[in-house]
Amino acid sequence: MNITICFDKLDPAPWVQGLQQAFPEASVSAWAPGAPPAEHAIVWAPPQQFIDEQVGLQTLFNIGAGVDALLKLKLPPALKVVRLDDAGMSVQMAEYVCHAVIRHFREFDGYDADTQLGKWSYRKPRSRADFAVGVMGLGVLGERVAKALQVFDFSVNGYSRSPKDLPGIRCFSGAQSLPEFLQATRVLVNLMPLTTETENILNKDTLSQLQKGGYVINVARGKHLVEDDLITLIDEGHLSGATLDVFRTEPLPAGHPFWQHPKITVTPHTSARTLREESIAQIVGKMQALQRGEPIRGVVDHQRGY
Repeated sequence: MNITICFDKLDPAPWVQGLQQAFPEASVSAWAPGAPPAEHAIVWAPPQQFIDEQVGLQTLFNIGAGVDALLKLKLPPALKVVRLDDAGMSVQMAEYVCHAVIRHFREFDGYDADTQLGKWSYRKPRSRADFAVGVMGLGVLGERVAKALQVFDFSVNGYSRSPKDLPGIRCFSGAQSLPEFLQATRVLVNLMPLTTETENILNKDTLSQLQKGGYVINVARGKHLVEDDLITLIDEGHLSGATLDVFRTEPLPAGHPFWQHPKITVTPHTSARTLREESIAQIVGKMQALQRGEPIRGVVDHQRGY
């Protein structure tokens, strides 16, 4: 079995070494133009040339949860695209989101601002009953986030394309239930996959339906959010702020209004990073399952986009 690795702006050498150690019976190499054909590939933002040259590929393993960039390429219809199920990302995402929710709910951002001024301040405790958290997207990451929020006694709503049934979580599904989900939510966490249907889904119309004082946490894709609409709703007072980890242009350009907005917290796309050892173990397990003719999880539906 030949396995090739093709990464954009990421050193493939540690992955080649790690995969070769984990799967010694395979031949593993980093791709270069004109490289010999392979049956399986591990990729991150590969060029179209890679797809065009590697005509014998059976499977593309993407080293991230989102595959929107990959599906923009011209892929053979029979090529199986596989995303990571978790590989250590879900616990990171749960940590990040719980931190952002609690920081907002407990007004730690306000305390931070006061301490910078040498001010000893006090804020009246808020009621969790007034801070229902809505998680948009109940895949592997979204489900873990929703369950983690329950530990802190937040009321949790969940929204997904298809119906889900999660204990203790009020679940909504389908476009017809989106308004009800938004109106029942004060803190909105976006974990939706990016598709043609979900691009720009966080806009003035949808975000205006959040409860007064709503807060937005976007950890999915920058193209979900209409940036000017968010700033307008914050400045008008309908939204109280946002924590953003993903952006339409990354790195976030110097001079972008998000950098200096007092009610927006920016982090550099770090909410859930790919962990190499966990990812290699998962990918090898799936390759071995395919060798045995067994089904695997994480196969992407090209039409749905996830």
